[in-house]
Amino acid sequence: MKIFIFNFKRCNILYAFGLILQAFVLQAQTDSSAFKRRPTDTTQLPLNMDAVYNRPFLQYKKIPVALGGYVEANTQYAVTNGVSDGFSFQMKRMTLFVSSSIHRKIKFLSEIEFEDGTKEINIEFAALDVQLHPLLNFRGGVIMNPIGAFNQNHDGPRWEFVDRPLSATQLLPATFSNVGFGFFGKTYQRNFVWAYEVYLTNGLNDRIIGNVSNRTFLPATKQDPDRFEESFNGVPLTTAKTSLRVKKIGELGLSYMGGVYNKFQDDGLALDKRRRADVLAIDFNTTLPGSGTTLITEFAWIFVDVPDTYTQQYGSRQHGGFIDIVQPIICRKMLGFENASFNAAVRAEYVDWNKGTFRETGGNIADDAFAIVPALSFRTSPQTVFRLNYRYQVQTDLLGNPASRTGAIQFGISSYF
Repeated sequence: MKIFIFNFKRCNILYAFGLILQAFVLQAQTDSSAFKRRPTDTTQLPLNMDAVYNRPFLQYKKIPVALGGYVEANTQYAVTNGVSDGFSFQMKRMTLFVSSSIHRKIKFLSEIEFEDGTKEINIEFAALDVQLHPLLNFRGGVIMNPIGAFNQNHDGPRWEFVDRPLSATQLLPATFSNVGFGFFGKTYQRNFVWAYEVYLTNGLNDRIIGNVSNRTFLPATKQDPDRFEESFNGVPLTTAKTSLRVKKIGELGLSYMGGVYNKFQDDGLALDKRRRADVLAIDFNTTLPGSGTTLITEFAWIFVDVPDTYTQQYGSRQHGGFIDIVQPIICRKMLGFENASFNAAVRAEYVDWNKGTFRETGGNIADDAFAIVPALSFRTSPQTVFRLNYRYQVQTDLLGNPASRTGAIQFGISSYF
């Protein structure tokens, strides 16, 4: 017999959004001309940390609440080692934004994501920002931990590829967020901007080494249903990032995330020593003058204190990253779209879940994956993109047996609304 449990928290989220949307619809029926797009940040030197607010929002007259969001859907045909399950259509995600200017120095923004239909509903961001000084701003609530660049700048319409980077989803926990507080700030000069972020949030948990993947796997920490309510072990997670963007050169970001992931005591009784997981990441992006070629890259290194009682399939060191190259081919009015563009792109990505050698033989521990993804994209505007990708991926198991090879043709669309 199946037992169905009604999720009141999920219902409340949907109900609240329903009331907001209903209010906007009723107003639209009376005066649709009063709606306007709130302009995004037009700063000449935007940073990845600005992506959370640098989105298109719809606002009605002078109401302090604005709405926005984006949607992603695609189809793919994949073959692994000559075996295919045929075509699959996927509703990857629909994300809703609600922002409010409570005061000229106080802003609130929430980001709620519906993945795979409504298989998962996640609050990815719900924070209050209070401006004290350009170099000192307070942020509190559900904060997106700024490890790397993709975690902050992850909106589907910004990318030419159907899948998110392998290193961002299978190595780092993509769109990773926690409850906490911290500070951020930036300073501008004529040709550069420097910024920083520092947060203390609820931390990691032992799902990193206790998961169905049977490997050290940071994304599994997101599966803890209580991480927005309490800390797993009482030790805060520290996340810090600094970024520098120089005009005509690009943006360089350095970030760190680390903390204790195990439950080392219970009611004062010592269970284990404190075991840490630490992540270092570097990211860089630029647009070459003249050609308009965009280069985006990110690499991360992970260090985990794995207990000696665990087998060697649980790696204590991991690394990986990706590099995207996007080349505009045609940029002009096309098919009735004023600011359309046709682009060619390619992504190369690599992850190694277990960097090391076997103690007994000295042989290399494999457990890695490499993929290359050539792509074509058609943008009707910067906010809407049609994407055609071919994904070729080679994945090797722990023992270095002959690799599995996957080829996939993917077509999708993503758009802000």
